[in-house]
Amino acid sequence: MTSAVLRTAHTARPYALSEPLTLERVPVPEPRAGEVLVKIEFSSLCHSDLSVINGSRIRPLPMALGHEASGIVVAVGDAVEGVGVGAHVVLVFVPSCGQCRACASGRPALCHRGAAANGSGDLLHGEAVLRSQSGERINHHLGVSAFSQYAVVARESLVVIDKDVPLDIAAMFGCAALTGIGAVIHSARLSADQSVIVFGLGAVGLAAVMAAAQIPGSTVIAIDPLAQKQELALQCGAHFAGAPEQAPALVAAHAGDGVDVAVEAVGSASVMEACLGLLTRGGALVAVGLPHPDQMLEVPALLFAGTGKRLIGSYMGDADPARDIPAYIQLWRDGRLPIELLHTDTKDLSEINESLDALADGQVVRRLFTFSAK
Repeated sequence: MTSAVLRTAHTARPYALSEPLTLERVPVPEPRAGEVLVKIEFSSLCHSDLSVINGSRIRPLPMALGHEASGIVVAVGDAVEGVGVGAHVVLVFVPSCGQCRACASGRPALCHRGAAANGSGDLLHGEAVLRSQSGERINHHLGVSAFSQYAVVARESLVVIDKDVPLDIAAMFGCAALTGIGAVIHSARLSADQSVIVFGLGAVGLAAVMAAAQIPGSTVIAIDPLAQKQELALQCGAHFAGAPEQAPALVAAHAGDGVDVAVEAVGSASVMEACLGLLTRGGALVAVGLPHPDQMLEVPALLFAGTGKRLIGSYMGDADPARDIPAYIQLWRDGRLPIELLHTDTKDLSEINESLDALADGQVVRRLFTFSAK
């Protein structure tokens, strides 16, 4: 099969010239006990992929990238339940073991075993199965490695969906929708008549806008430096949109002394600081973006106890994928979550490196990939 493999991080831009990802021919792996082989139909390019390439997220190399995708099951290993050959599935970038401290407390997105496997480039039920043609180990990206024609994943890394859901739409529910919607619904627990500001209008930020717009009486402000993303946010349900320098005025005009919730989907410590300054007393900042590890957040320590403001970390939107993906898809069916607006275009995987530049420059929201020959 063909797989997009990263062998060196911190590659210089433009990526179209430096080509950090190489399309390699690798053997199709066999699923072991507890694992499933999926034919990838659509995979999406996400900033988390870019974060591995630019060094913001340190991962073991070489690694086959890609973590947001949909596909069709073509083989199952022993002891796999609830999924059979031919099933349509959405892949999920945190497999939950169901037994660790986080899973037992109802927070599968923070699964300890899943995080350990993701960090080491392995799968939940065993070491990596991807190999080069010479036998060299290739690490898995977040238990998925979706920039490939096929992927072996743990059963816990997929959710079965109805076959009438278009697989290009379904792909975006595995990361962007889970993370953005969950940040508003689960992490912030936005309630009726509250106000929210969303910084960063990529796919995750726009999904957060969609979710916030569904809350009765909400006031939704969307912020991004790019005018085309501001316009897209208005289509997604935002009531007001503007550039970062307009944020204080928009909050003053439409949220009084501050917003109840700020969603930071940029991955910037300075933006997080700005968000804290836009909160009303008792407001919550939900941090969704992935800043570079060297970035530090510096705020007055008295800010939290003195004003009751809260800083909430949100990973995968505090989602339970088995519960939330079907529920979010139903909201899409009902016309309440226009996830299709996130889909910029579809390209062949051979254009992956040029697409990294387009994502970094904000030219695309969600570019989907398929294969010209399967």
